[in-house]
Amino acid sequence: MSTPADPSPNPRSRAGGEDPLVALGALPGVADSVDSVRKAVDRVYGHRIMRRRSNEITSEAALRGARGSAALSGAEWALEEVRRRTDFRGDEEARTIGAALRLTAESGQLLSIWRQSPLRVLARLHLVAAADSTEGAGRPRLAGEPVDEPLIELPLPDADEVAGRLEGLSQLIIAGSAAPALVTAAVVHGELLSLRAFGSHNGLVARAAERIVLVGSGLDPKSICPAEAGHAEQGRAAYVAALDGYASGTPEGMAAWIAHCGRAVELGVRESAAVCEALQRGAA
Repeated sequence: MSTPADPSPNPRSRAGGEDPLVALGALPGVADSVDSVRKAVDRVYGHRIMRRRSNEITSEAALRGARGSAALSGAEWALEEVRRRTDFRGDEEARTIGAALRLTAESGQLLSIWRQSPLRVLARLHLVAAADSTEGAGRPRLAGEPVDEPLIELPLPDADEVAGRLEGLSQLIIAGSAAPALVTAAVVHGELLSLRAFGSHNGLVARAAERIVLVGSGLDPKSICPAEAGHAEQGRAAYVAALDGYASGTPEGMAAWIAHCGRAVELGVRESAAVCEALQRGAA
């Protein structure tokens, strides 16, 4: 994350009324990513199937997004297995899949609360994800509490830093930003995952929060562009490398993370476009 000596914009500060997310949107290559995402989203929303069967596309996107998010958290199941199963109380992978599905369903119920109380939403997301556990569920971790997030090996901020950065992120969301939705979504995702604010399920929560921003901003109002599926398609190694760039706080690293998130949205769009085409062929 940025330090006072770092030349990159710090998304946790709003000194002098400046909007730090707008500054991030001006980093090299970010405008191109934003434009590419906007065009991709517009194309899938313009598909003729969307006029008649958008609810089916939304449902399928939710399933594929949950499957992708779970895969990045170590539960890499085939889509049809996720679709077929109804009981996710078995081993750790099954519980991860179940948590991802619950979060995807819950996210749509929290859109109206996000801009007024993002910390409340994050607590609720974690409570839903950690439904199989009671200790620490629904609150940020306390000093000395362990974190179960094996994919992410970044240095772990202490509880005081977590509290301060969560408050800063909350203030940014409540104040609003003129930055493109992709930039805001990428910062929310990157900040939450690099913080690992909760004792578990941080990746699932961060990706669910990214979805909330993309939907609530109006970029993807019907939630048909599952960025989680796109993150999974790019692979864990690329995901971790891009997150390392975000955590570095350098302009290049931040821009690369935003571009990575943009590519994830575009790959999610491709998933839904393929579903539209399949439904169209079936209707014909």
